[in-house]
Amino acid sequence: MRIGYYAHHHGSGHCRQADKLAALLPIEWQQQLTVFTSLPIDAYRFTTLTEAQIIRLNPEDELAEDVLAGRAGQYWQPAALHYSPVGNSDIQKRSWQILATIQQRQIELMIIDVSAEVAMLCRACSVPYLYVRLPGERDDTAHISAFTGAIGLLAPYPRALEAAMTPAWVTNKTLYLDFVSATNSDPLTYKAFLQRLADLALATEQAEVKSLIDSASVGDSKQQNQPLIVTVIKGYGGHQAIDAKLPALRQALPGALIISLGPISDEVRQYVDIATEVDDVTPFIAHSDWLLMACGLNAIAQVYRYDTPLVVLPDPRPHREQEVMAEALIAAGRALSWQQFITPLAAGRVRSTASLQAPLTVEVPLNKHSISKVVDNQTTAQAFMDSLVAYSGNKQWFQQWLLPQLQLTPDT
Repeated sequence: MRIGYYAHHHGSGHCRQADKLAALLPIEWQQQLTVFTSLPIDAYRFTTLTEAQIIRLNPEDELAEDVLAGRAGQYWQPAALHYSPVGNSDIQKRSWQILATIQQRQIELMIIDVSAEVAMLCRACSVPYLYVRLPGERDDTAHISAFTGAIGLLAPYPRALEAAMTPAWVTNKTLYLDFVSATNSDPLTYKAFLQRLADLALATEQAEVKSLIDSASVGDSKQQNQPLIVTVIKGYGGHQAIDAKLPALRQALPGALIISLGPISDEVRQYVDIATEVDDVTPFIAHSDWLLMACGLNAIAQVYRYDTPLVVLPDPRPHREQEVMAEALIAAGRALSWQQFITPLAAGRVRSTASLQAPLTVEVPLNKHSISKVVDNQTTAQAFMDSLVAYSGNKQWFQQWLLPQLQLTPDT
């Protein structure tokens, strides 16, 4: 089947998800995938798909000549749409771009990640679509309409992290793909990781930090007397809220080696030992004693299968997207909240973070530094992408593959 993938332009995560799914296809079939997005080319560069497979859509920003604003209020705004300016020439052009490409490339199935408006456009034009469900509280009319209009729903996370408030009919209609991780380089050995930290400390003229790291660089595994390594991972959206916690983190763990990856506010640099940006966070995930980070889907997908203890610091997002993911991770015993982590330390009730096991359901040895075994948990996503290749038509695929997977039969 020829597949279309609509990737929303807020952040690069939607395009990255399309790229990761495309990588699961056989090379000769990757050319059958077309991505629609208004994200600029310099905001994300696809690794699996060529630019010829990307349809760069017109933006959907409001224009001065619009007849009605995008959110015009009660009795002027359809409840089935989140945003719908009237008389907007860019939105008219992007709608024609989508429909014309679907017709020209004979696209048989759209995957929408995410847009209630594109979902309604496809349904009104009788184009079958799958809708990507993100975490969060998405019980408004527009989301429910998009879910209802889809021939199936895709969740890019494990079923174990589904929010308790999600209606049964929504979960029943959802194919859970688990986390699809990008291809990472092999994690460094612990000794090589420490050498990299020493090089970073030297590059930033942190002589005392380099000396501390050098003294720990004995053998290929961590020794009992070596410093606790705490890595704080941040993106460019909302890093200030995480930075604000660094003074308390330093006060609670004065002897720890604290690493900040990503942007950092100048006024809190003094509270970390190394502040840098890296292309691959895998070694830090594998070899840190604790990770502190927000709850974006792509970030959580990278750390979920490692046993490194995690403290979740969700960024405010529409529909409580990251907050709901954080709650699910905590409930599943995979993470601690900031308060669960910092309160006993700050109160002096524990001697080390090794005592902070509750409420983790799986005890994690904090002095482990063998490379974590990453379990191949992408079988559902791989089976889904394989099915798109195996069936020549969307009706046959829908009836013979998707519905048996969901164990559903539409009303007739």
